Amino acid sequence: MSFLTQMSPAQAAALWSGLLILLMVALSVRVVLARRSNRVLLGDGGNAQVILAGRVFGNASEYIPAGIAALAVLTLLGLPAYALHMVGGLLFAGRVIHAISLSDRKPTPGRVIGMALTFVALILAGAMLVVHAFVG
Repeated sequence: MSFLTQMSPAQAAALWSGLLILLMVALSVRVVLARRSNRVLLGDGGNAQVILAGRVFGNASEYIPAGIAALAVLTLLGLPAYALHMVGGLLFAGRVIHAISLSDRKPTPGRVIGMALTFVALILAGAMLVVHAFVG
C-alpha cells in the first residue's frame, strides 16, 4: 500500500473518482441486465428485481457526484493526499457495502454500515471544505 502514500493529491482524487465512476457504471449495467432478463423495455415494469437494481443505482447516483465534486475542490485547495484518500476511501467503501447489502426484504447491517461510511465521508469532506474556505 506504499503506492497510496506516494500519490499526489491529484492522483488520489483521480483514483477515488475513477473507482466511484466505475462503480456507477457497474451498477448501471446491473439495471440493464435486470431489464433484459425480465423483458422490461422502459422503467421497471413493476418487476421487483428491476426496481431493486434501479434503486441501488439511484441511491449511488444520489451520493457519488457530491463526493467526486468534493474530491475535486479539496484537490484544488491543496489538501494533502491522505485527506483525499480518507474521503474517497470511506465513500467508495460505503457505496460498495451499501450496494451489496441493499435488499428489498429488510434493512441489513451492511446497508446501515454503508450509509454510515457514506455520511462520514461527506461530512468530513464538507467540514474540510468549510474550514478551508476561511483558513485558505
